[in-house]
Formats: sequence, C-alpha cells, structure tokens
Amino acid sequence: MVDNVVQEAVMGVSGPIRVVVAKPGLDGHDRGAKVIARALRDAGMEVIYTGLHQTPEQIVDTAIQEDADGIGLSVLSGAHMTLCARVIELLGERDAADIKVFCGGIIPEEDIVELKRLGVADIFTPGTTTRDVVAWVQANLRPTA
Repeated sequence: MVDNVVQEAVMGVSGPIRVVVAKPGLDGHDRGAKVIARALRDAGMEVIYTGLHQTPEQIVDTAIQEDADGIGLSVLSGAHMTLCARVIELLGERDAADIKVFCGGIIPEEDIVELKRLGVADIFTPGTTTRDVVAWVQANLRPTA
C-alpha cells in the first residue's frame, strides 16, 4: 500500500505520473522491465508495459496515445544506441519531445555519455535499486499544470 506522502508526490494536476515501460527490439528478457514497472506502480504511478519485441514506432505511438510523461526502455541486447536514438528521433518527429526517455539494462560505460548526448535523460545500469529509479522518475517526470 502506498502511503499518502508518496501518493501526493506522484500526483500532479493532471493525475499521476504516466510511464510507458518498453522492451524494444529482439531482446526476450523482460524480468528487469517488469520489476521496474511494478516498482513504479507501487509508488502510485500509472504504468503501461508494452511487452516484448516492440519497435521504436510502436513504443512512441503507445506513449503518445497514453499521454505518457516518460518512456522507460529496457535494453539487454546490445542495440541500445540504435533503439534509443530512434525513439528519441521519432518523439521529435511526432512533436512529442517533451516525453522524457530513460533507459536501463546492459549499457557499457562508454556508451552512456553518447546516449545522454542523443537525448536520453538518464541510464540505469545493473545494480541500480528500484528505489533509485522511482526517486528519479518522481523528480524528473512529474506532470506540470
């Protein structure tokens, strides 16, 4: 059960923070994405989990249709540079660049700077706690009036 203080922290004028959690590409390992989705839900956020094998186009379509505040991408396949870049590009093309993208998974240290340069708001690597991800989302994806 979510306490009132946490609930108030994630509620904005337009309702709770809305996050699309997605598994782009051919990666078939979704345990981490499901753990993050559950942690965000437990913190009072609305989470739309897209399931496995989503294209960047499907992910962006879902985020726009669901009026999401953010997209959390889980990438374990090594295709993070291509997939994250394409999601960011599509958000720009669809006039939805205000939807923040964050990423988790097996991301080499040398790729993190480039991903952030491309527009990924933050990257969470193995060992990051769910508490840290929830706190970041609360601080960075809060809906504004």
